[in-house]
Amino acid sequence: MLYTDLLRLWDEAVRAVDARDWQGALSKLNQITDHTSRTLFVASSVHLALGQLELSIRALDQALAKDERLAVGFFQRAGVQMMANRLEEALSDCIWAQKHMRENPIIDYRQLGLRYKLYSWQVLYNAAAVHCRMGHWEKAQEILLAASQEKGGGRSSQVDQALQSISRREVFAPLVLPEGEVFRPRKQDVEQLQQRDFLGKAKVITSMIPNDDFGGFEPLRMQKPGYYEPKMEGGTDSRYMRVKSMYMAKGAGELTVPAGALVFVFLEEDRDGLTTVIYDGKKGLVPKFLLEPVDMKKTKTKKKKNSVPSGIPLPPERQPPARPTSLVTPPQDLPPSYASTTAATPPPQYLSPAASEESISSPSSEESNTVVVKVHFRYTVALNVPLETPYKELQGRIGKKLGQPAHLLRLRHRQHSSVALKPLDEVECLRSLAEAGRATLWCQTEDPLENRTILYQMVALYDYPAQGPEDLEFSEGDTIDILSEVNEEWLEGHTGGNIGIFPRCFAYKESDGSSDKPQELLEASAL
Repeated sequence: MLYTDLLRLWDEAVRAVDARDWQGALSKLNQITDHTSRTLFVASSVHLALGQLELSIRALDQALAKDERLAVGFFQRAGVQMMANRLEEALSDCIWAQKHMRENPIIDYRQLGLRYKLYSWQVLYNAAAVHCRMGHWEKAQEILLAASQEKGGGRSSQVDQALQSISRREVFAPLVLPEGEVFRPRKQDVEQLQQRDFLGKAKVITSMIPNDDFGGFEPLRMQKPGYYEPKMEGGTDSRYMRVKSMYMAKGAGELTVPAGALVFVFLEEDRDGLTTVIYDGKKGLVPKFLLEPVDMKKTKTKKKKNSVPSGIPLPPERQPPARPTSLVTPPQDLPPSYASTTAATPPPQYLSPAASEESISSPSSEESNTVVVKVHFRYTVALNVPLETPYKELQGRIGKKLGQPAHLLRLRHRQHSSVALKPLDEVECLRSLAEAGRATLWCQTEDPLENRTILYQMVALYDYPAQGPEDLEFSEGDTIDILSEVNEEWLEGHTGGNIGIFPRCFAYKESDGSSDKPQELLEASAL
């Protein structure tokens, strides 16, 4: 089968999928004689939309036979297998999907034509769904707690709902790709299917613009619908002008233009203070007093300097200084940083509810003197403690729960409308933090900062990978304890048990409990 025919049928099938014409999509796919793994994936998605589970699984079998490392194929087949009540096969597909993720937290399939990002937490979520259907509730809960530590959009809400379903001994639906999300051929390849005249045809152009003496031949070119805007030659007076402020059309024949827009003056005649201009291929009237001259030559040659498309600030131009020497000799065996151990350290073996010391159930109205404490470590645990528990006793209980030395644990909490993690008050302890019988803490194994004063705290704006042995590596949203100001560009800080220097522009300081960070960033950083 010719590749051009394959592309044409594939594109027509995808267009039918977008129109929700499932039978039409199947008729196009059935005409393909030499399928690829991606066209077979499209066929599987169409069968799934029609409720034909067996045919969908069969198409995925053929797709994976052609591409045995397609992680999203194993993920999709695991979800369909669960719908067909094939639990052993579904669990096997989850294992293969996790293997072909190759320890990556995310795989973006846009380069292959699938507008979908597969996260490792989604694979763990489906594995937990299989164990729920098998009746392995403790194993499902353990896997979901591990999934809660993975990165990915929408993870927190879905995992929390699944944990609530497990507590009620209810199964939850597996994850599959959204309906209509299929592999698509490249747009450039589809455009090449149509015959194109690269030479074009000569066309006489006679300008209707006053004072424009252009006349001649030029190739046919794509133009905006409406009126042709001519090119201004050097040495001629520019008829382009800039709009000082936004103008909304108020009557017939008037034109709405935004502030700063470039317009071409079509007619200079005044009509009640209005002049005729061309903007975005449309002709209309705007007030003449809103227009100001503009030099098109300077506008085109003007370029921004030192611009960074990603929005991440440029590092300091000067070489970083050496880290300030401290009077305290750091220990040889520092604990690993919080960021580096999040994905590398597996969660511990969880005990059964009967063997656990604390009950994780939510307190009832009669037990108002107890509080459920949710602790974010390298993984998340919960324990039920009395509200009046002293700081040292709470530190000891959490250390015993996590299997860590209690004197190395540092407890922090997050205040309202803030992303910084503040140290827990040892006097008030849980009473100042508990709300509706619940409290949330963040815990890190950190070396005590003896004889070092914390000047203030800052929050990381971006990920900062270490550029040298003296640098402090951190991730976006981490709370950094500032120990000293090296110079106007570099600071010495501490986070996750590590001390080092970092550029000042990669973090920001909150002001008296209120954050200067945008609200959407506050919501995105919340766990």
